[in-house]
Amino acid sequence: MEMMYVHHFFSMTLMKTLHHILLAAFLCAVAPSSSLAQKGLLAKRLAGRDVADLLVPASKWVSYPAYADRAAWDRLTGARRAGIIQSGEKYLNHEWKVVKATDYLAFERTGNRDIMQNPFGENNTALGNLFIAELAEGKGRFLDQIINGVWHTCEMSTWVLSAHLPVQRSKRSLPDIDETIIDLTSGDISSMMSWIHYFMSASFDKVNPVISARIRQEVKNRMLDPYLQRSDYWWMALSGNPDQMVNNWNPWCNFNALATFLLMEPDAKRRAEGVRKSIVSTERFIDYTKDDGACEEGPSYWGHAAGKMYDYLQLLSYATGGALDIFSEPKIRNMGEYIARSYIGEGWVVNFADASAKGGGNASVIHRYGKAVRSAEMMSFAAYLDLRNPHRGIEERDLFRALEGLQYDAELDKTGPAMSTAPWSWYPQTEFCYMRAGNAFFGAKGGYNAESHNHNDVGSFVYFVNTTPFLVDAGVGTYTKFTFGSQRYTIWTMQSNYHNLPMVNGVPQKDGRNFRSRAVSFDSVRRTLGMDIAGAYPSDASVKSWRVEYQLTPAGALDIRYDFELSAVKAANQLNYLCAVAPEMVGSGVIRLKNGATTVELGYDARAFEPSVEKVAIDDTRLSRVWGDALYRISLKAIKNVPKGRYRITVKPV
Repeated sequence: MEMMYVHHFFSMTLMKTLHHILLAAFLCAVAPSSSLAQKGLLAKRLAGRDVADLLVPASKWVSYPAYADRAAWDRLTGARRAGIIQSGEKYLNHEWKVVKATDYLAFERTGNRDIMQNPFGENNTALGNLFIAELAEGKGRFLDQIINGVWHTCEMSTWVLSAHLPVQRSKRSLPDIDETIIDLTSGDISSMMSWIHYFMSASFDKVNPVISARIRQEVKNRMLDPYLQRSDYWWMALSGNPDQMVNNWNPWCNFNALATFLLMEPDAKRRAEGVRKSIVSTERFIDYTKDDGACEEGPSYWGHAAGKMYDYLQLLSYATGGALDIFSEPKIRNMGEYIARSYIGEGWVVNFADASAKGGGNASVIHRYGKAVRSAEMMSFAAYLDLRNPHRGIEERDLFRALEGLQYDAELDKTGPAMSTAPWSWYPQTEFCYMRAGNAFFGAKGGYNAESHNHNDVGSFVYFVNTTPFLVDAGVGTYTKFTFGSQRYTIWTMQSNYHNLPMVNGVPQKDGRNFRSRAVSFDSVRRTLGMDIAGAYPSDASVKSWRVEYQLTPAGALDIRYDFELSAVKAANQLNYLCAVAPEMVGSGVIRLKNGATTVELGYDARAFEPSVEKVAIDDTRLSRVWGDALYRISLKAIKNVPKGRYRITVKPV
């Protein structure tokens, strides 16, 4: 989550003292305990050894062919060579976009991020494609445009997105030249420039040595120095606060830092210090993630959460000759297999939090992760995704992934495709539950209302039949400054009353760490998930308990039971269900949902509820790409206001 943290600046002496204290704590042995068995995995593997002694000298760990080895590049790119070159040719006449001051200011003036991000992103995409095309072809045809792109990038005041700049002391979205911020994109560019320098510096030097020197200087100023000097970037999670939320920013930024130090830091002592600090910080993300491995940010973020952690760990293993390798740990495998289990089918995924309901993941990353943790499930799922996408892409702005993908293409081609069809998946710490029965898929969550990319959705669920959506989670619209600011929960997609949840006494759920589920249980024999969601509501709801139980029958019907007790009756309870298609009232107590060739019916007690349907118009392109121009909300309003009672709802294929 792009959270706005106030940064404090320390003197170099204090910063070094803090760093050494944190490192010492990191290296201390953890007393054996079942609850701590999956924490400190990197620290245990390091076991008092000095990182400096484990690092492979300079960049000798790099296994990709030298730029001049044309035969090796022909073998590596294989059948993809022509397509890679064609992608680069599209940018031979690219006009490098200027990101104006007003483009940065637009974020704070209107909340719009894209005005700055779009031209910046177009330049980065162009540079990545040109570089990979030159590696594939090797004739120097793309060299001048690569130089143009590199020089243009070096001339920018910042590589940080406007949406991420308000963490500056100024709290403004125009870059302050006196303060260096490291964010996701500045890290991506540092990593990209490092790889470009690694492969092309000799060619640059033949044109003018200033080009390579400029890259080295900019990377030092924008990544190497600030990373060593500061420990107060929020994503580093080095504040010592045990309750700090740690999300995808951590492995993503630390991976980019690791790549940059390994490729660009000439001083062995500083290189080891940078690697050591990245280990301390990345360990915080691994420790924060529950042992069950679920990604609380949802599958859309897995690629830059657990997926980017995998990249980090793989790169660390390469750089230490395999000495620091934790891929055999069950938690690391769990974190990988989550992405396969969260896939419903036909491109649909379980999309709690800000995740989109459409996706699946990067087949190449999933395959390589699966290979590292020896998960046949992940590898076959990757092959399934790859089969669905005959035009295998290449991550031109993530050069490590691009290069790794080329190395493992042949293995992916030989892997048999299969979608995960596990009858159930239960994540007891994160409180996610997925079930399959008949032709139906059900997914629900407990948890709490301060998760990364949180929606107020404790107890919410999704329901699909024949891989067709019926009761759904909308996801999130286009990001603006309001998405991650104080007005976040004024956005309808974040509110519990636009999830498949009740309004208790007319009151929706509240955001915050203390608003959470209680007494969550899963019965794999009965295929039943139960929890008390009363704790997710504020005191205004006057709810003592609200037990919800979901059962998926062998035929794929969903039986929902609510058992509640209120301390006071203030307003009518209301059960809300968000639908992918327009509901049709077909009789007393029956609402029909027809989506293509599949139909389900929602049944309720007509004596207990007054039904209504609201069309939720969608004018946001990020949502409309998934759902079209509207979603629909069924609301069942209780006719009798009682302090204690039971409700039952059924949803079944017909």
